[in-house]
Amino acid sequence: MNIQEYIKIVHNGNQLWFVDEVSHYTNQKRVLDVIEKKKYLDGKHAISNRVVENYNGKPYEQRKVVLQYAKQIVNLETTYLLKKPLTITGDESIVADIKKVYKKGKYDKFDFDVLNSLVKYGNAYEYVYVNEKGNICSKLIPSECAYPIYDDEIKMIAFVEYYTSLDADWYIVYYEDSVIKYSTVGDGEVKVVESHNNVSGLPIHYKSDNELDNAFGKSDLDDFINIIDAMEDLLSKFSDSFYKFHNPIPTIIGQQLKGEGLSPHIVGGGITLDDNADFKMVSNQINHQAFQVIYDTLKQELINIASIPAVSLNSTDVSNLSETSMQMLYQLADMKAGINEKYLREGLEQRNEKVVQLLETLGKSYDEDTIDSLDMVFHYSRPVDETNVIDNVVKLYQVGAISLESLLDIAPYITNTHQELERIKNDATKAGTETSNENVEDNESTGKEQE
Repeated sequence: MNIQEYIKIVHNGNQLWFVDEVSHYTNQKRVLDVIEKKKYLDGKHAISNRVVENYNGKPYEQRKVVLQYAKQIVNLETTYLLKKPLTITGDESIVADIKKVYKKGKYDKFDFDVLNSLVKYGNAYEYVYVNEKGNICSKLIPSECAYPIYDDEIKMIAFVEYYTSLDADWYIVYYEDSVIKYSTVGDGEVKVVESHNNVSGLPIHYKSDNELDNAFGKSDLDDFINIIDAMEDLLSKFSDSFYKFHNPIPTIIGQQLKGEGLSPHIVGGGITLDDNADFKMVSNQINHQAFQVIYDTLKQELINIASIPAVSLNSTDVSNLSETSMQMLYQLADMKAGINEKYLREGLEQRNEKVVQLLETLGKSYDEDTIDSLDMVFHYSRPVDETNVIDNVVKLYQVGAISLESLLDIAPYITNTHQELERIKNDATKAGTETSNENVEDNESTGKEQE
């Protein structure tokens, strides 16, 4: 099914089909979920809905303790995989061109934003294009503005980007061969304001796994928001209990005597009790151990479900740990990073195909084997002993198991392998020239001595 058949079947051939598509219930429900996630990350949690109540005849503002664990978990998940930029590998002729594109297009930061959106909302959308300067770059389409259109086989056949600005609606419709921009600015009627040829195809849809929907991903926040809500509820209500339920109540047991005892003008205010009478302040007992057990259990489950290292939330002691023990602590984080890497790879491979296609339109040419050699290497941010890493790669290089380029890719202190290789070649050439000059001078001096 192509987009024309889709418009005819689903929208009865309506020329403004994209307006109806944006207004569809399923799309509105998905966009509303993204907006709710944004509000949650901004601090609008369920605990914020607690209302003012009446206590002792006066209005009482209940505690609303907000824990921004969700934002911290998202940042940890993103930086763990992409704190170190990914490495492009393959045939040197195509790798050099791809690296130039990535540098000019600032793709290291862009990839970070893509993964951040993917973790938060389960979906991310990228459109590759050539800007007015002739450079290849990408645009990240916000999830709340994205409306991909899929056919019955879950194949994207068109894409609509919708947003509001200047008190008007704006629609950008992406077809395979064209991009058309509509707007209601001015008179309120939907009309074409721009039209361009589309040389890179439809936007790329990054998505996570979703058991209930093959077309759209599922946010990681859905797995642990309820746990954070429970932690916030526990902290807030326990804080309230100090002010409401732990206030002591004066209690007298027995007969209180009046007009007897010391003068209050001498020792201050007080009470006088009869024989065998008692006075005390009664309050509820604080079961802090039960609170600690419940809170620690919730926090541990949050760590387990979010697959983040316990050390990142100061929940374990890391003193005197071996390299193997450190790897075990980060095992869940490595597994989660591997899953996120799979999601990213699916989209990055599409991006590289589009970039190669655009490079060919700009005059570059590559054979099929060169294109197939293109690959990516991710570097997880797990703490490692860099000394051992360097010793291991040097030993592999000495026995001829890896090349110099692979050694530089793995080395923890090298950030630009291509540039470092050029410097090594230049140093080798310079050293060879100096050695040749020394040999010539030695030969000349030897000849003079013989004469």
